[in-house]
Amino acid sequence: MSDNAEPPLDEVMPRSLPERITIPPIRGEMVRLRPATLDDLDRLDPLDAFHSASKITGKDSQSERAAVHAWVRRSVAWSQGLASDESGVGDPESRRTLAWAVLSDAPHDDEQQLAQPEDIVIGMIFLIDIDGWARSARIQVILGKDYRGRGYSRDAMPRVMTYGFAPQPAGLGMHRIWVSVPEKNSRSLSVYKSLGFVLAGTSRDALWDVENGKYQDQHVLETLVDEYDPIRSLDAFGMHVIEDNPGVREALSAREHSLAIEQHVSDAAAGKNAQSNHGGESAKQDAAAGGNLQTQEQSQPQSQICEPELGDAGDDGDDELESLARNLQRRADAHGVDGHGIDGRGDDAHDIIPGTDDGSSQEGSWPFASDERKTSKQAWWRSLGRSRKNDKEGSQ
Repeated sequence: MSDNAEPPLDEVMPRSLPERITIPPIRGEMVRLRPATLDDLDRLDPLDAFHSASKITGKDSQSERAAVHAWVRRSVAWSQGLASDESGVGDPESRRTLAWAVLSDAPHDDEQQLAQPEDIVIGMIFLIDIDGWARSARIQVILGKDYRGRGYSRDAMPRVMTYGFAPQPAGLGMHRIWVSVPEKNSRSLSVYKSLGFVLAGTSRDALWDVENGKYQDQHVLETLVDEYDPIRSLDAFGMHVIEDNPGVREALSAREHSLAIEQHVSDAAAGKNAQSNHGGESAKQDAAAGGNLQTQEQSQPQSQICEPELGDAGDDGDDELESLARNLQRRADAHGVDGHGIDGRGDDAHDIIPGTDDGSSQEGSWPFASDERKTSKQAWWRSLGRSRKNDKEGSQ
C-alpha cells in the first residue's frame, strides 16, 4: 500500500461502540419510529403484542415480555450514557440494544380517534445483541395483534437496516444483520427473504411448538452490508426512499459507487471479450487460409493413391501379402475348399466369416476391405479356431 493510499474501511472504523448514543427518529410511509421509552412498555399489553409469541418468535408469552422489557431498558440506558450494568438488567456480556416505538397515523378503533397520531403506538422494532467488535446485530419487530399483516413491518425494517448498515457517525456501521425465525412462521420468512436475507443455518428442534406439542426448527437468516440494497428492499414492497432518514444519503452514495464499479468491470469484460473474439476470428481466417493452401498442395498426390488390394500392393506390402496367402492356404486346407469358393458354391457366393452365429454375410469384416479396416477384435484370424469348432458341430 502506498503512503497516499486510503486505508481500508475496516481499519478506519473503530471496533467499539460509543458510550452514549442518540437514537434518531425514522420516518416511513405508513409508520414513524421514535426512541422507545419505559412508558411505552405499558402500552404493549393492551395491544396484545405478545399473542402467539411461540408461533412468531418461538418463545412463550412470558419470556417474550421479559425480553422486550429488558431490551427497552438497555436502549434507554445507552441513550442516557449509562453503563450496561446500570440499565437495571444484568448483562455480563454488555450487549447494547436500540429500541424504537412504532407509531401509526391510522387508529385501530374509534376510541383512538381522539388521540394524537404520535401517541398511537402499535408495536416496537429493535436492533439487539449489537456487537461492536464483530459489527453484527439482530433485528426483531413486535406488533399488536390487530396490526399484524398490514405491511407495517415491511415499511419499518428496511429503514432501520439502512441506519444500521450506514457508516458511523451517520449510522451504526454494522457489517451483518441477522434474524431468527421459527420454521412455522412462513409469513416472516417470506418478508425477510424479500429484504435480501439469506438462510445461514438451521438449529434443529431448537424451539418448542406449544400449539402442536412438538419441537420445531429455528432458521437463522442474515444479510451483509455489501449485499443489502436499500432501494431494492423498499421497491420489493412498493415503498420509496426517504432521503431525510439517517444513513440514507450514505447508503445511496455507497450504492452509486458500487454500481459504477460494476459498470466499469462489465465494460472492461465486454472489451476483453470483443478483443478475444476479434483475435479468434483472425486466427480462424489464418488457419482456414493455411488449410486451403495445404489442401491444394496435397490434392494431387492424394488423388493418385489407391487403397491397396490383393493384386495391387506396393513394394512395402510384399511380406504382408505373402503372410496372408499362407494363412488363406492353411484355411482352405482345413475346410477342404477348392478353387471355386467355400464348400464349392462358386465365385458368386459371399464369403462367410467364421465366428458369426447365423452365418450371415460379413464382407465388411474383411481385414483389408476397400471401405475401412475393422478393429483387430473383429479380424478373421481372431476367430479361426472357434470357426473350426462351429463347422464340426454343424457337420454332426
